[in-house]
Amino acid sequence: MAHASFQIKTDTQNIYIDPSTKGTGLKKNDFEPADLILVTHGHQDHFDKDLLKKIRKMGSAIIAPPSVKKEIKKGVVWDLGPGQHMDISTSGVHIWSTPAYNVKRFRPNGDPFHPKDLGVGFLIRIDGVKIYHAGDTDFIPEMEQLEEADVDVALLPIGDTYTMDIADATEAAKAIESKIVIPMHVKDADPEVFKTEVESKTASKVVILKAGEEYTVE
Repeated sequence: MAHASFQIKTDTQNIYIDPSTKGTGLKKNDFEPADLILVTHGHQDHFDKDLLKKIRKMGSAIIAPPSVKKEIKKGVVWDLGPGQHMDISTSGVHIWSTPAYNVKRFRPNGDPFHPKDLGVGFLIRIDGVKIYHAGDTDFIPEMEQLEEADVDVALLPIGDTYTMDIADATEAAKAIESKIVIPMHVKDADPEVFKTEVESKTASKVVILKAGEEYTVE
């Protein structure tokens, strides 16, 4: 998709992570009806209330941290705080929420852009494939534990200012050891530099996606 908005499609499921038209360059018509929506935190480029109303089908659920759930008034909404797990038995989707927060990037008053326990990342297992969406985060100690999860695809922010920069995201890639790494939340960073760094220091393959492009996990 674009920015930090991703669509995961299987033969039976259409899942979105952080669908938004704000700051992504995407339009509402770029989004198909959703079976499941995951939201990492409440910033507008990740949590677009108007878009959610458009793409939710009857019965489709939203999974979000408690800080976001309270802003969604209608429909099925499950809150999932850092470290919690949920199985959606009707669709065979398994979801773990992961910590996502800043340890190096702060507002002028000293507050982190993304405080601990406010937002999350997600580890999703569907059809035997594990996908990790880091959310808006710095490189944090909890990422070291993801090596044990055998992640297939890691979606990592590289844009700096609010999230990891290229150097930090490379360290995250080294810790996670996923088969595929896709940079997101790129801002002014050069994803080709990130690709060179990661592929020279890990066994991971870096796939760079432009807005609207797709990648098939084999």
